[in-house]
Formats: sequence, C-alpha cells, structure tokens
Amino acid sequence: MAFDFSNMLTGLSAMHVDLSAMPKSIDMGHAILGALAVIFLLMYLMKKGKPVEIEKIVEKEIEVEKIVEIEKPVEIIVEKIVEKPVEKIVEVEKIVEKIVEVEVEPKLKTSTPDSALQLLSLLQQDARFIDFMKEDLKGFADADIGAAARVIHEGGQKVLNEYFSFAPIRAEEEESRITLPKGFNASEVRLMGNVVGEAPFNGTLIHRGWKVTNVKLPKLAEGHDVHIIAAAEVEL
Repeated sequence: MAFDFSNMLTGLSAMHVDLSAMPKSIDMGHAILGALAVIFLLMYLMKKGKPVEIEKIVEKEIEVEKIVEIEKPVEIIVEKIVEKPVEKIVEVEKIVEKIVEVEVEPKLKTSTPDSALQLLSLLQQDARFIDFMKEDLKGFADADIGAAARVIHEGGQKVLNEYFSFAPIRAEEEESRITLPKGFNASEVRLMGNVVGEAPFNGTLIHRGWKVTNVKLPKLAEGHDVHIIAAAEVEL
C-alpha cells in the first residue's frame, strides 16, 4: 500500500496538533512526542484498512471449501446403496423367467377333447350311457335299474371291444402275494395301506389294472361337430 502524506497531515490536524509550533531541533521531549504521533498515525491507518474484514472473507472461503469436501463422499455412498440392489433385482427376475420358460412350460401338454367327446358319442349311441347316468334313479325299483344296467353293459362292452384293445398290467392272479422290486414303475402300480420305507415291497394284488394297447376310433367327417354327443330325435 502506498503512503499518503496528505492523509497523515489531515489526521494530525484532526488530533489538534499545531504543525507551526514544531521545533526545528530535536531533543528528548520532541522525540517522545514524535514517537507518540507515529503510534497514533499507525492506529489510525489500521482502522481505515479494516484487516478484520479480510480475515472474515478468508475464513468464509475456507468454510465453503470444507462443506464441498464433506458433500462429495455423501454423494458416492448414496449411489452405491441405490444402484446395486436394483441391478440384483433385475438379474433375479431374469433367472426366474428362464426357469419358468425352460423347466415348467415344456412339461405342460395341451390335450384336445375331440377323442373323449367321440367316445362319449359312441357310448351314447350303443349303450345309452349318458341317458342312464343323467337319470334320477330314486323312483325306480331295483329290478328296473338292473334291467337298464344290462342294456348299458351290453352296449358299452360292444364299444370297448370294437374300438379299444386292453391288457392287464399285472399277470398274476388277484389276491395273490407279489413282490415289487426297487425301481418299479410307480405309474403302473399304486401302493395302498401302510406304505413305509423303500422298495422292495411285499403285498397282496387287489386289482391287476388295465392298459390300452391299441385305439382305433372311427375317422371324423370334415366339419363334424364333436360337441354334439347325441342329436335330438323328432318322430314325424
């Protein structure tokens, strides 16, 4: 900062110092007075310069820098906590979708009801099967029911023998003792009673079971509606 002599003179005048009375020669008393004047001048200049405000500005700048440094790690921590779990959830959903597509869906088979409806139609035609099953038998005597059952049995037997071939699953006689070895076909044999432990099992054959070896249902004409099991009959 450049020294301003005019400000110095103005300051001395404000302190009521008579400049015309200053001696031309310097003794001890004058030296002390001069030193006091210099001290007062320095104090005056320090007041005008306001160094306190400069210190405050510096302190504020330091505080701002500290706040910025503190906020940076907070932003990094938030990013790590939010982003990573979202990525893991998306990965888990993709894995579940693959399991459903690969393992579950191929095991499910869609079957058409055409063959079952055709069989019902044949049983109704030759054995009046649906008429008998839909009839309320509470008002009929046992003799009447027995006579109707004979008709159904004859017609149903005809349908089965004409369109299906059957064979027993087990060749042994019923009520005989048999042994089921380890690894037997569980779809062919159903265990009953007290089932404990693992094969081999020893038990009594209650029913030999049946399996179809051949099916030869008649071919359907084009446009035939298999949902029509029996057409309505009108006598003219």
